[in-house]
Amino acid sequence: MKAVLFDLDDTLVVDEIVSHRALEHTARQALEHHGAEPEQFARDAVELAQTHWKAGTSHSYCRAIGISAFECLWGNFEGEAEDLMALRAWAITYRARVFDAALRAQMIESAMGGQELAETFAAARRRLQRLMPDARETLTRLSGAYALGLLTNGAPDLQREKIAASGLGNFFQSVAISGEFGIGKPRAEIFQWLAATMNVAAEDVVMVGNSLERDIAGARNAGILSIWIKVPGSEEPADVEPDFTIAGLAEIPAILASLEEGADPQQNTA
Repeated sequence: MKAVLFDLDDTLVVDEIVSHRALEHTARQALEHHGAEPEQFARDAVELAQTHWKAGTSHSYCRAIGISAFECLWGNFEGEAEDLMALRAWAITYRARVFDAALRAQMIESAMGGQELAETFAAARRRLQRLMPDARETLTRLSGAYALGLLTNGAPDLQREKIAASGLGNFFQSVAISGEFGIGKPRAEIFQWLAATMNVAAEDVVMVGNSLERDIAGARNAGILSIWIKVPGSEEPADVEPDFTIAGLAEIPAILASLEEGADPQQNTA
């Protein structure tokens, strides 16, 4: 192996759990400012966010690029591309509408409550960002022996904001963000582009990610070995098997060492 590619969300930085923590904070403000029952508010907000996201005019673009309903609640979506401008305009009303509807589900009406809570969520989501366990330590160990790349789905400005907040950007020789290409994982082309910019062949690369559907299937499509980090709460069904399965990033150096010694990639770890 000459290079290791990493996914970002729920691989190097915590995503799903942080979004739920930000929503819990928002629900407490809904209690304090509007008298809402917080647990019901949080449940309703999750359901409403998904419902409105799926029905939105930018849903097909979000699916293709990998922009989640939660990200539409806090991303700025800067850029001059037509799809990004349309998403930006839609998201401004989407986020206020979600939180307003969550209040109305409890018979609470407030002219500016939805907008206020949308701003609360966005601020909390940014403030609560944190790294996955052993992220910095693992990248430090690997950086002396391997070229490191970052391959992430999402909106260009939001993903680069997350990278900057993580403090991990300097570890990567090259970064590929789906929103900058117009295609995302699991398309093989974006994997191949990143490997080419790092001057490595597919057979000399391993991909690390938490998504079977995007990271592992995409690596398979591109002829790249894969390591699936099994993150509770972020699993999704997919008809694909990773070459290796890990419970934490600290396990990666040992897997790479075993590959250097000629281990069979199909010897899947627990």
